[in-house]
Amino acid sequence: MKKMLEAGVHFGHRSRFWHPKMERYIYGTRNGVHIINLEKTLPMFNDVLNFASKTAAAGGSILFVGTKRAAGDIMKEEAIRCGMPYVNHRWLGGMMTNYKTIKASIKRLKDLEFLAEENFAQFGKKEGLMMMREMEKLERSLGGIKNLGGIPDVVFVIDIGHEKNAVKEAQKLKLPLIGIVDTNHNPEGIDYVVPGNDDSIRAIGFYAREIANTVLEAKAAILEQRKEAPVKKKVVVNKVASKTEEPAEELSAEKAAIPEQRKEAPAKANKAEKPAKPAKANKTEKPAKPAKANKAAKSAKPAKVNKAAKPAKVNKAAKPAKPAKVNKAAKSAKVNKAKKPAKAEVESKSEVKSDKLGQTKLNAMKKAEIIEYAEKQGVKVNASDTKVAMIEKLA
Repeated sequence: MKKMLEAGVHFGHRSRFWHPKMERYIYGTRNGVHIINLEKTLPMFNDVLNFASKTAAAGGSILFVGTKRAAGDIMKEEAIRCGMPYVNHRWLGGMMTNYKTIKASIKRLKDLEFLAEENFAQFGKKEGLMMMREMEKLERSLGGIKNLGGIPDVVFVIDIGHEKNAVKEAQKLKLPLIGIVDTNHNPEGIDYVVPGNDDSIRAIGFYAREIANTVLEAKAAILEQRKEAPVKKKVVVNKVASKTEEPAEELSAEKAAIPEQRKEAPAKANKAEKPAKPAKANKTEKPAKPAKANKAAKSAKPAKVNKAAKPAKVNKAAKPAKPAKVNKAAKSAKVNKAKKPAKAEVESKSEVKSDKLGQTKLNAMKKAEIIEYAEKQGVKVNASDTKVAMIEKLA
């Protein structure tokens, strides 16, 4: 409580800018400024510290968000001290809801940092300068979250009104939200509300410092537990080993007895097999020699018969009978005979075509010429007909 009073956590905004839903956290008014009731702020801030401790102990991440001038440097310093991500320059739209795009920008930043280590001088002067400026710009916006590796587990915000985009994204993703809420803001939608001054540098430093100290204590406790855990495991292993020594000896004795039993078993089996001598049966089988049958099979050699039955000569004799030439002659004769009348038809058609005049020529002729031409063609045309009617009759 004393630290809060010294930091000025109890000072709110002017009474004319207040939000009615913050009324329950307001103690009174002094010189036109609302005074926040620290008796309600203290237990709520302790709940925040407990929650931050549990999150850090579970290996979770808390994103420190403070982009206004009074909060930027303090939030960056305390976040780095406790090893947590931070945003202190400007909240980029979709930093959490569109993390795929942000991840690509983070990769670009890391690539530029790697090139910067090797020196930008290997590139041209202008190109190197442009890459340096791009790296500085990305560092300002994404430098605090480049090692985050994903969406944070908790978001800690100074001034929920100024960081409204961060608040909306956290609410959309249903992330736990710790918010410092002054008398001029609505506390609804904030999971862990801390009523207090969000403008004073000392007050902001107090909030960030206390949460950072809590995170560091939780991490230190985890490290101590991990160091003690292997010692306990060794003791347990030794106890288990002492218990299992006796059955191990019994097992070794049983294993030693098993090969002896196996040796005896095949020996007895061999003795039992000796009286059953199948040798005589083999001797009786000797007279059945199939070798003679094989010799007889050899004498019957069908190879000569195969040689004799060669019909190849017959096929050769049949070759001279080639009727192909006769077919060709017949075809040529048929084709020639069929084509002769065709030529006569073509000639007659050409004569008819040569007698008849085209429509273009008839149009060019005079009416008297058309009447003479019609008489030659045997078409009756009246002198009283028009030229067009005459041409139609001729067509």
